Amino acid sequence: MTKYPRLEYSMKAVRKAGDRLAKPMQFGRDITAGQYVDALEIFSIANSWRDSHFLPMRSVRFSVGHHMRALRLKGDMASRPKRMASIRRKLRESTTNLDTMNDIGGCRAIMPDIKSVRMLLASMRDRFPHEIHSREFDYIDEPKPDGYRSHHIVFQYRPRAADTEAFEGRRIELQVRTTLQHSWATAVEAVGLFRRQDLKHGKGEQDWLRLFQLMSAEFAYVEQCPVPIGVPDHDDRVRELRDINTRIGATSILEDIKNLTLYSDNFVQPTQKCRYYLLQYGKDHNVTIEPFRTIMLGALTLEEIEKKIELRGIDVTAALVEVDKVEKLVEMYQNYFGNVSLFVRNLKSICTGKADIEYSLADC
Repeated sequence: MTKYPRLEYSMKAVRKAGDRLAKPMQFGRDITAGQYVDALEIFSIANSWRDSHFLPMRSVRFSVGHHMRALRLKGDMASRPKRMASIRRKLRESTTNLDTMNDIGGCRAIMPDIKSVRMLLASMRDRFPHEIHSREFDYIDEPKPDGYRSHHIVFQYRPRAADTEAFEGRRIELQVRTTLQHSWATAVEAVGLFRRQDLKHGKGEQDWLRLFQLMSAEFAYVEQCPVPIGVPDHDDRVRELRDINTRIGATSILEDIKNLTLYSDNFVQPTQKCRYYLLQYGKDHNVTIEPFRTIMLGALTLEEIEKKIELRGIDVTAALVEVDKVEKLVEMYQNYFGNVSLFVRNLKSICTGKADIEYSLADC
């Protein structure tokens, strides 16, 4: 039986570490020996807190998968602990603290259509082993102004045995979205990674931000869901999409992202049985993939890389992810692999005037 890590520090220490992570840190040649030792202790506490979410994250993922099988729904699942860079950004830009963050552990369910999304959500509300924390965040029926669409539920872990009581109350965020919504979200991140712009958080070239807002509205239109606030009607937004695409060459850039992102297809030997993968995306657009048999082995490697990112300033994006089958890795984490094929085909279809239903169902 897998042994999952428990928190090795007090909650007071976790809160204090969160306060420190929210503040700027010296790194590189400017850091003193004392500052380096202090930073290592802060990251040790934060990593211990993050690692203590592994068991609850696995439990939520297993429970969601059980509902999908019971309902005979097609779909894929993946999970990941939150990256340290993302934790630090959220601490800086919000009022949350490390001990109250809802998405230290995250699961994602990608469903083929809106009907499947709603069926899965209804089933989980009716009966689920973990408690829904606070309210749900329905960004499908109430999309964010930038166009982000997905349904978020935060679960609080409820132990079912004495040896798991140490994990009680850990919060795990579940995202449920359609294939079309997933293609949009990962295209935003892929363009952001490729062009070194934080488009996901509204920072970057306005033409790209507007293009994604308009594309989200088109996808919502096809799925018969509410469109984001601040976009014109269908005909006008199609015209605007064509203008933006012509002006910035969006389809060509999206195709370049796919062609210039380099990775090996043979990163797992046939004899290996791995569920956990450490992805690293470099500024040269090279992606390295390292498989692990256990999440803890992967977590230890991730922590070492993140220390170099945060304290030495190395320019790489790293994430530890879990998928059921290695074949699903590129599909579930398209942003790291430049896999924007579905999104760019839809953009091309819209700009050439094809009927909505044609591009809405492409490759779904």
